[in-house]
Amino acid sequence: MGSTNNVTELILTGLFQDPEVQRVCFVIFLPVYLATLVGNGLIVLTVSVSKSLHSPMYFFLSYLSLVEISYSSTVVPKFITDLLTKIKTISMEGCLAQIFFFHFFGVTEILLLVMMAYDRYVAICKPLHYMNIMSRQLCHILVAGSWMGGFLHSIIQILITIQLPFCGPNIVDHYFCDLLPLFKLACTDTFVEGVSVLANSGLIALCSFLILVLSYIVILVNLRNHSAEGRRKALSTCASHITVVILFFGPAIFLYMRPSSTFTEDKLVAVFYTVITPMLNPIIYTLRNAEVKNAMRRLWGKKNSRVD
Repeated sequence: MGSTNNVTELILTGLFQDPEVQRVCFVIFLPVYLATLVGNGLIVLTVSVSKSLHSPMYFFLSYLSLVEISYSSTVVPKFITDLLTKIKTISMEGCLAQIFFFHFFGVTEILLLVMMAYDRYVAICKPLHYMNIMSRQLCHILVAGSWMGGFLHSIIQILITIQLPFCGPNIVDHYFCDLLPLFKLACTDTFVEGVSVLANSGLIALCSFLILVLSYIVILVNLRNHSAEGRRKALSTCASHITVVILFFGPAIFLYMRPSSTFTEDKLVAVFYTVITPMLNPIIYTLRNAEVKNAMRRLWGKKNSRVD
């Protein structure tokens, strides 16, 4: 930070001010976070050990679950512990680190969802060439590209932020550190920085969402040439992915594709995509996917037999 910055510690206002409400939130959100870790961890474990889940679709799914764990863990553990404290503080360095990893894993997830849509497009529209196109090497390149895209995005966000002077006040009107609430504390005009964030975050979300919509329109058009059973299987697989896309992109586009004024709904929307959505991912994929459910049953059957 520059020499004009005398803010070394920030105070977070939190989600609610009432201590009783905060304790209720703690009781609700702690099991939700634990379910996120267990559910997504179980998907990663199941895909890694199950021979029947070695197709590219499940390769991407395991990385998506890993990113969900990491994405949620950048915000939720501190948020939960802060629910039990009266004054919620975070160092400026800790705030910048939270912003970096939050955007890193968030954009990585966006790009992974695009890669998963491409996988479904090839599987449904070019089935005879699927294994040649979606080789193991290409899958690794696509995943590595997703991580690299998230990293570059976060580096840009941090480079924009560290140039700003912060000389007080030090109260962030949120329950975690994000760019727009932090910009409001800068003792300089942040219009240009706000537009940069809009371009960097909002356009990534919007363009990726449009690509996903177009890819599924093409997929649905191509499904007309499939048999009824083929259509049913393809739609069942795609429905899970579309549900996750809507749950993730809806709040992101709402928050970043508009002027940076403060809305009271922002915190509640943020709770949805930082706490709730990562937990729903394993539920959505396992409930609608017979292969994953069967692999999990076999996995637990082996574990139980070893215990017996």
